[in-house]
Amino acid sequence: MSNRPLVPAPGRRSVLRGSLIASAAVAAPAVFATAPALALSGRPSASWGVQAGDVTASSALVWVRSDRPARMVVETSATESFRRARTWHGPLIGPGTDFTGTTPLHGLPAGRQVHYRVTLADPHDPRRTGKPVYGTFRTAPAVRRDGVRFLWSGDIAGQGWGINPDIGGYRVYDEMRRLDPDFFLCSGDNIYADGVLEPSVTLPDGRIWRNITTPEKSKVAETLDEYRGNFRYNLLDDNLRAFNAQVPGIVQWDDHEVRNNWYPGQILDDARYTEKNVDLLAARSMRAFREYFPVPTLRASPGERRMHRVVRHGPLLDVFVLDMRSFRNANSPGRQPDDTTGILGAEQLGWLKSELSRSRAVWKVIAADMPLGLVVPDGATDFEAVAQGDPGAPLGRELQIAELLRHIKHRRITGTVWLTADVHYTSAQHYSPERAAFKDFAPFWEFVSGPLAAGGFPANALDATFGPERVFVRAPDRANVSPMESPQFFGEVDIDGGSGELTVRLRAQGGAVLFSKVLQPGRIGQ
Repeated sequence: MSNRPLVPAPGRRSVLRGSLIASAAVAAPAVFATAPALALSGRPSASWGVQAGDVTASSALVWVRSDRPARMVVETSATESFRRARTWHGPLIGPGTDFTGTTPLHGLPAGRQVHYRVTLADPHDPRRTGKPVYGTFRTAPAVRRDGVRFLWSGDIAGQGWGINPDIGGYRVYDEMRRLDPDFFLCSGDNIYADGVLEPSVTLPDGRIWRNITTPEKSKVAETLDEYRGNFRYNLLDDNLRAFNAQVPGIVQWDDHEVRNNWYPGQILDDARYTEKNVDLLAARSMRAFREYFPVPTLRASPGERRMHRVVRHGPLLDVFVLDMRSFRNANSPGRQPDDTTGILGAEQLGWLKSELSRSRAVWKVIAADMPLGLVVPDGATDFEAVAQGDPGAPLGRELQIAELLRHIKHRRITGTVWLTADVHYTSAQHYSPERAAFKDFAPFWEFVSGPLAAGGFPANALDATFGPERVFVRAPDRANVSPMESPQFFGEVDIDGGSGELTVRLRAQGGAVLFSKVLQPGRIGQ
């Protein structure tokens, strides 16, 4: 475990007080017939909780949602009493952002527990304020000895499995919150905008799975409001809101934020959709995504926002958050002998090579929303991820990954580890040129963990181009196994401040550590 001095976990009272919808709401779906956003009498209310995101040694982003127009005010303090609090005047929030707002915090002390509270004020009378909502986070350490520990996973409310009040909702979030990590990396599929939730589903053993449902989850999302409703749906869960109030996030997106297996320029042949232009659907989803998560506003080019970024978490860790969705080429059989677009796009690949080269962190975690050597089909002939099942020399999207891996080796970049989710099981793959058709790279590890609240699926086949060896796997033996039948999965990364060792643990809901691997710092490949 990390040898950083343990900062006492925040009191449950301070994290939860004033920040949650009454827990009875999860047990009674009918409560949501009058959702919090529609109750307009009285003072502004922040019933959807708070979130912090992209926390560094000196900065963070804080998010809230109001039930009406309001001014967002954030206070931060070193103590739960909020003595000597610092005040941050946030945006005026209203219908243009679905009553959500994010306030950037700067000049924070490194390696400290920061307590914050958000107050919503009437824009016409600042003396009329709602009850504050409370949260906390730890800033990244300034010195190596403090260590870093975080969790990662993805895939939430997928394949027809939503918030089930009979099993206590998304209980895995409560389990992760109790581990008190420095942050949580969500590897995509935060929502299933194309996944309709039925009120009940009969399982193979005759048990009944029951979903909390909302109008926005009764059809595939097409309009901006329907995408917003999908992001809002998960916040109906008590466990998730409590988790958000205590654990800051680093969030990326993948396909189900828009529609299964989408790519830019796609025109849908799907009777469920009246809007067939995927680029328009993606633009609506991205707007809702940015409204509902505390993520920075970054520019890829004039007028174009981007998701990919580096989150620097002290001297031990840089997290490279990829976007393997927005700049990819069309899904295909993947046999092109020349492919400059690939899965990242040429500009993002150049950015990643440059940022990896300049990173001075001991460990460089590459947060990929799709796996590298796992074959993920899209229909009978096309492929959705990088691998396409041909074990020979790189073709199609593999060419771009080969270029990146060659760059890492030749620039002698140490400490790269790949983390992902997407395939709805957990596994560990070691990649080595000794087993590969493509030889010009240094060995590395890829770890997969998920889903958090979705259907489980059997393990995917491996593509031998980059020489993956499946060292560990835990997966169901049939498709779309419900969370009542199979545990959900998440991963833990623990970087020791003294030795610099990085330990990966693959965990199952219920507390079991299924697999553990210790990696040594300072090596180009291992």
